[in-house]
Amino acid sequence: MTTTEEKRIQDELSYPILVAERVRLAVDVADSFKLECSEVWKQVDRLLQMLRTLVRFASTTTATAAAPPIYERPIRRIAAETAKNLDRAYALVRKCNRPSIFHRVVNMVTAADFRKLLSHLDASVGDLKWLLSILDADGGSASGGGGGIVLSLPPIASNDPILSWVWSFIATIQMGQLNDRIEAANELASLAKDNDRNKKIIIEESGIPPLLKLLKEIASPVAQIAAATALCHLANDLERVRMIVNELGVPIVVQVLSDSSMRVQTKAANLVARMAEHDPLAQEDFARENAIRPLVTLLSFDMLVDDQMGKLGNQSIHSLVQISKKMEKKLLVTKSSNGSLGNSYSNNSYLHMEGSSRGWNHRKERENEDPVVKLQLKISCAEALWMLAKGSVSNSKKITETKGMLCLAKLVEKEQGELQYNCLMTIMEITAAAESNDDLRRAAFKTNSPPAKAVVEQLLRIIKEVDSPILQIPAVKSIGSLARTFSARETQVIAPLVAQLSNRNIDVAADAIIALGKFACPSNFLCVQHSKAIIEFSGVPALVRLLRANEVTQFHGLVLLCYLALHAGNSESLEQARVLTALEGADRAVITQHPELRELVARAIVHLNLYHAGMNSQRISYLP
Repeated sequence: MTTTEEKRIQDELSYPILVAERVRLAVDVADSFKLECSEVWKQVDRLLQMLRTLVRFASTTTATAAAPPIYERPIRRIAAETAKNLDRAYALVRKCNRPSIFHRVVNMVTAADFRKLLSHLDASVGDLKWLLSILDADGGSASGGGGGIVLSLPPIASNDPILSWVWSFIATIQMGQLNDRIEAANELASLAKDNDRNKKIIIEESGIPPLLKLLKEIASPVAQIAAATALCHLANDLERVRMIVNELGVPIVVQVLSDSSMRVQTKAANLVARMAEHDPLAQEDFARENAIRPLVTLLSFDMLVDDQMGKLGNQSIHSLVQISKKMEKKLLVTKSSNGSLGNSYSNNSYLHMEGSSRGWNHRKERENEDPVVKLQLKISCAEALWMLAKGSVSNSKKITETKGMLCLAKLVEKEQGELQYNCLMTIMEITAAAESNDDLRRAAFKTNSPPAKAVVEQLLRIIKEVDSPILQIPAVKSIGSLARTFSARETQVIAPLVAQLSNRNIDVAADAIIALGKFACPSNFLCVQHSKAIIEFSGVPALVRLLRANEVTQFHGLVLLCYLALHAGNSESLEQARVLTALEGADRAVITQHPELRELVARAIVHLNLYHAGMNSQRISYLP
């Protein structure tokens, strides 16, 4: 706590003490309602004693470097309310000492006034008594701070009990013993779960800093898990995530991610995912703090993904894994004989946890860990990478630079369920970024790049072999995003997309249309060759059928048919599928909503009439 903060809290407490002293002097000179004034003084004296105890506690806590900082939020609220009630007491008691009959008549005092005042003072006594209990300011614990969780209800929070619970939990997390802090963090997480109002109260009452401090308790994984869980529940909108960022939470989370047990790392990865999902600034901060490398490291700690990949040529993912296992055994032998890793392999040769002095301890822990825990860690890391890559070219570039692409491809090949899905979604975001950025696309998806080959191979496998729309959709989108990277000879990419035009799931078919549209659009240098390939693989009849499915497939289907007509208008397949008729009979409502589509359809009709005028020349007047 800084000196300025100390002065502020001292000022907050000194004012009600000053008013209480004034009440004492006013009671001494009161010449009416002396009995009532005496009762008032008894309550004020109790308040005075508790206020002084609180001042001494605050001063002692501030002066002791080893002591945790005092939790100020309830002190300020209760001190302000107490000062207000003491002002009322001073004003009422002063009315009992009026020198003239005129003043006594004008400032008439009744017994009811005293009853009301005593009720207010009783409330302040209850508030201060509760406050001292949650701070343990009366010496209830040997440590002199944090008396454990207090769930009683102070009068100030009688209309909102959640507030008093939040105060108690936060005070315990900030000032209590470790076991109490863990319990309080779990209680705070329970309050925050699925309740935005509770989240707002926790944030407003300064719950983030003590949770971040608890997250750094490396000696207690249980404490770290409790803190990370509470923070995850809080990090579900931009404003709350920004609060965590502003409290310098990002470097703390990255440190925990790099140097903790697997169960803690899982929670830290979940927190990265939540923060990156809701706040672009958090995305940037995590990248700046180099969070991507430990995430890829944890995702691929049992895989070989180093620079030697260029030497391994076109070997399959399975063969790479076998090589990884053999080289890992050799690495362990080298370490046991030399007492160190030696010079045989660079630090980047294996993406296992060697980011700290505790790396080998964590490695041993991972080997003995429950497979379910290992799987959950990878699931969480994959989701974190997905959220970091989402809409971010720079983060996508960092993932490809850490050899994350090959790792993602291998996991898509070997895993199932949530891990496979998260890896596919990460690839989808990376390819989307590559579509919008030429430099990233050229660097990460070169035709002779083993990671790029591995990724494309798995994407095509998912499209062709996996009957699951939830997996096929990101795979189809990813291939579409990479449309400009494929040569005219790579027709094996076109065929699976054309096949998905007949998928019984309309969403998969719609995304296949969109993906093929990126191959055939004029901005693609090879649009003519790709258009001919789409026609050769019998894509036109399926496209014409999809024009009747829904508005999405109709719009994108019309766009793709127009591209095919413009780039391969003399194809007999277009005539046989009655594409000209389909374009002329397209839903005018859809065309009207999209002026660019209206112009495109008109151009396609004109172009087709050049080749098929014998059948449809009378309908060239279609031009809108």
